Amino acid sequence: MAAQIHPSAIIDPAAQIGTDVAIGPYCVIGPDVTIGDGVILHPHVVVDGVTTIGPGCEIFSFASIGSPTQDKKFSGGRPELIIGRDNIIREHVTMNPSTDDGGKTIVGDKGLFMVGVHIAHDCIIGDNVIMANNATLGGHVEVGNNVVIGGLAAVHQFIRIGHGAIIGGMSGVESDVIPYGRVKGERAHLAGLNLVGLERLGVAKDVVRNVQKPSTSFLPGKVPSNAVFPRSPKISGKMIWSAK
Repeated sequence: MAAQIHPSAIIDPAAQIGTDVAIGPYCVIGPDVTIGDGVILHPHVVVDGVTTIGPGCEIFSFASIGSPTQDKKFSGGRPELIIGRDNIIREHVTMNPSTDDGGKTIVGDKGLFMVGVHIAHDCIIGDNVIMANNATLGGHVEVGNNVVIGGLAAVHQFIRIGHGAIIGGMSGVESDVIPYGRVKGERAHLAGLNLVGLERLGVAKDVVRNVQKPSTSFLPGKVPSNAVFPRSPKISGKMIWSAK
């Protein structure tokens, strides 16, 4: 099916637009943008920079996607923002590309990013992630698959959030979160496992019981002073990082 583009939309001739795309009134699309098949852009969406939007995404009004990073170290070049398929990106969401020339901010598939969410430069976001209203990620944050981040939560730069974790609303996250962890608080602390998330993923109850006891060793005051969690180069396998 041919693309449906409102006549008031401003699309650079160099932009690559897929089939069956709907682009609403007053959208602005830059020259280095690639939009996949079946993408829907509601009115007043801006997509700029070296940005790729995967098939089936829906982006709502006043979202700003791919505009230059807010990092003062940015000195130009062609940093990228790569967004996977079937994401829902609501009003006033901002997603920035990398700070570095050739670097990438990566968003996975089938995420829900509610009103006012901010994803900063060089973040790596997994699949099936939910970020509620006005949740914010600092630069270089890694978020695993099936993570839920509550409204108004803020995650400090370079933090890693393991697969299946849940972050309570209005939490300030300053430390890494273990896979399937549940954290909350003004300065967030680990409060146990995300049992609801594990159930939704179909994890057997005996498996949950087996991991629940060792997870208590990560509760406040129980993490060994010599614990080492080396940074993973990418999200892979069942855990976002490996314990050493």
